[in-house]
Amino acid sequence: MSTNPSQAAAALPQNDDVRPWPALWSLVIGFFMILVDSTIVSVATPAIMEGLGAGIDSVIWVTSAYLLAYAVPLLVAGRLGDRFGPKRVYLVGLVVFTLSSAWCGLSGTVEALIVARVLQGLGAALMTPQTMSVITRIFPPERRGAAMGLWGSVAGIATLVGPVLGGVLVDTAGWEWIFFINVPVGVVGFILAARLVPTLPTTSHRFDMLGVFLSAAGLFCLVFGIQEGESYDWGTIAGPLSVWSLIITGVVLLVAFVVWQKVNRGEPLVPLKLFRDRNFSLANTSITAMGFAITTMTLPLMLYAQTVRGLSPTQAALLLTPMAVISGVLAPFVGKYVQRSNPKYIAIAGFAGLSVSLFWMGSILTPDVPIWQLLLPVSLLGLSSAGIWAPVSLTATRNLAPSLAGAGSGVYNTTRQMGAVLGSAAIGAMMQSRLTANLGGGGMGATPSAALPDEAKAGYALSMGQSLYLPAIVIIIGFAAALFFARPQQNRVWDRDAGAVGTAPSDRREATPADT
Repeated sequence: MSTNPSQAAAALPQNDDVRPWPALWSLVIGFFMILVDSTIVSVATPAIMEGLGAGIDSVIWVTSAYLLAYAVPLLVAGRLGDRFGPKRVYLVGLVVFTLSSAWCGLSGTVEALIVARVLQGLGAALMTPQTMSVITRIFPPERRGAAMGLWGSVAGIATLVGPVLGGVLVDTAGWEWIFFINVPVGVVGFILAARLVPTLPTTSHRFDMLGVFLSAAGLFCLVFGIQEGESYDWGTIAGPLSVWSLIITGVVLLVAFVVWQKVNRGEPLVPLKLFRDRNFSLANTSITAMGFAITTMTLPLMLYAQTVRGLSPTQAALLLTPMAVISGVLAPFVGKYVQRSNPKYIAIAGFAGLSVSLFWMGSILTPDVPIWQLLLPVSLLGLSSAGIWAPVSLTATRNLAPSLAGAGSGVYNTTRQMGAVLGSAAIGAMMQSRLTANLGGGGMGATPSAALPDEAKAGYALSMGQSLYLPAIVIIIGFAAALFFARPQQNRVWDRDAGAVGTAPSDRREATPADT
């Protein structure tokens, strides 16, 4: 669509009833809820293992199934938002998520819980791309940094507060309530979004079903292979099927998916022209590493705190309080700051600090390390996290036209969730491998109700500490990508439907949405 600046200005009065900030606040309620559910299970893992009689290898799938079902449909969910409207798709996803949360709490077996978590992940997948798409379409570039600051702070706080909230609920009401609590929140979120989120113009799309199949099958094979590798001693699963054949098949299918997106003459699921923007490509690399790290770092710490130190779920979760508070307080300020400066340098510092804090924490996990010493790297985690979410998301979306908002949001959130899925699978394999090496597998099913003997605690703590080195190493990839971020384009005349359509002489608001 070609639009000149005068046309852009002329198009705005018909959208004067749009109130960006109330709309965004109503959306982040649901966004907060679904991200909390990505990490809240970590602190409840011992309680679920005990309550449902499950081992660590199967209970890991309570998280992995959710993340996998969350990640796979994100690409098509972004396009669904373009086709049917982000508001409508968001509300449908919220209903699915809320109902499946109730099912999770009512589950009596780990298998039923995993199935319910799959449905919950599908609901989350419908919701997530719509939040970034709405931000991109109703906020002009010069206001988008503050909006991304809020979005980023919600992402950071949710993934860090999840274990804290989970601990309180497990201790006071039982593990089922980490899911039941979503029901009233979902109802409130639905009412607010229905009233405050604007109905935006839609675009007709043809859906790339072959692309959906290749991406879904490839990711499933890859994740399942990594997840179950240690259980099968990295050998045969059944007949000619082996762990490595699954992993290789997954990689081949994902490569085929990329090739298909390039040669597809129709409408590919992922418009590869998005990646012509250097910042979009690099930001997706960085957020994949962040998704991996933020998902993997809490489970080893929670298992250490409860199994080795004998802390209750609430006490264990409170170890993360400095991280949640620092990240939550600083993230909005970071969002405003990077709007006026180059986000690159804040992101570099954030990734560097995150890697250092994870190496630091992993090196000091022993049965008798003072709690105050654990809180030091935890605080650095919060400080570093605040410097990542908003700068990276702003870098990814600053130059996206609204016509690509749905696809771009779908890709960005998919790469983040792919990192989370692979992280969830990899940390399970890493913990099992380290426990086998240090304890001969003797601590694999340990829970607080079946305390480890004193002679095994050192090995268990060492295993959990070594497991933290995995996200510490992976986050270096995000750091390396951030080194090459380019300064986002500035001073673009903006239109809610056409995107950036010209160059303005200054940062004065040539055409912006209403503030309230």
